Amino acid sequence: MKKVTFSGITLLSLLAFFALSAFTILNGTWKNDPAHSQLGFTVTHLGISDVSGTFNDFNVEVKSSKPDFSDASFELNAKTASIDTRVEARNKHLKSADFFDAEKYPNLTFKSTSLKKAGKNQFKLAGDLTIHGVTKPVVLDLTYNGTVENQMSKKATAGFSLSGTIKRSDFSIGSKFPAPMISDEVRINASGEFTQN
Repeated sequence: MKKVTFSGITLLSLLAFFALSAFTILNGTWKNDPAHSQLGFTVTHLGISDVSGTFNDFNVEVKSSKPDFSDASFELNAKTASIDTRVEARNKHLKSADFFDAEKYPNLTFKSTSLKKAGKNQFKLAGDLTIHGVTKPVVLDLTYNGTVENQMSKKATAGFSLSGTIKRSDFSIGSKFPAPMISDEVRINASGEFTQN
């Protein structure tokens, strides 16, 4: 019988891989690290320039029983009053009844309904998006960027990027402002690091 041997480095690498995989499978709930996560959007103003902003107060929970996150579900809750476009007067206007009406509708939410493979580490993420009291189905592009051990926290940390386009008219956002002034299409860009709880 042929004897198989492993070098110390190879054995340690294998043990680390299996430990990380087992930990991922046993504990399938992940939450975003606010310091390393962002939820952004971009619209076109007057048809000639882009204006971008973020929601600074949000939480995302990911649940998955597989290390590659191919069965993952996502749930987001963002505070509309945390909108930030770097201009205070514009922020105040966006929080008003002309747009998000943050006092009446304080939360923006997303709950996934399906996740379909679209390439290596690429997925089509479908779900229900609720803004301004209106819920609509949307499909977004999701990239799984991998999982590593954070050397500072010693925790398994997964990374995701999200992009897509929605229409503000679908959610009755800024109906007083036509598309030539502010584009109806809103481009979504989000990314984040997630740790297990």
